[in-house]
Amino acid sequence: MTSAAAPAKVGMSVTHRRYVPASHAHYAGDLVDGAYSLGLFGDVATELCIRTDGDEGLFASYSDVQFLAPVRAGDCLEITATLTRVGRRSREMAFSVLVTARGNPHRGESAADALDPPVPATTAQGVVVVPTIEQST
Repeated sequence: MTSAAAPAKVGMSVTHRRYVPASHAHYAGDLVDGAYSLGLFGDVATELCIRTDGDEGLFASYSDVQFLAPVRAGDCLEITATLTRVGRRSREMAFSVLVTARGNPHRGESAADALDPPVPATTAQGVVVVPTIEQST
């Protein structure tokens, strides 16, 4: 079943949840590189563009990327993209990664804790470009 895209409106958002597998750890302490968050931002931006424009869009730029807390293997993440400006072809978005759960090896090999409140790990602003829709006459 297919449906038409909803008109792009400021405030629309998409949220994904993701578990960070051990295979993504690159550094001591099971740390994951910052590019991991940027890749996740691309995923939520893609879905938001599909929902608003019926097209995956293409990333044009990131700005104001902030790495606020570490992301580690074993973390559960919540990744959100929110439309902040809608142009003719451009879509500006605010992005965030929250750590909602984290492994706790001090309690046991597979122990983990839900984090309340979640820990902000990464934020950014970004611009995605979507194609113009040709009107038939």
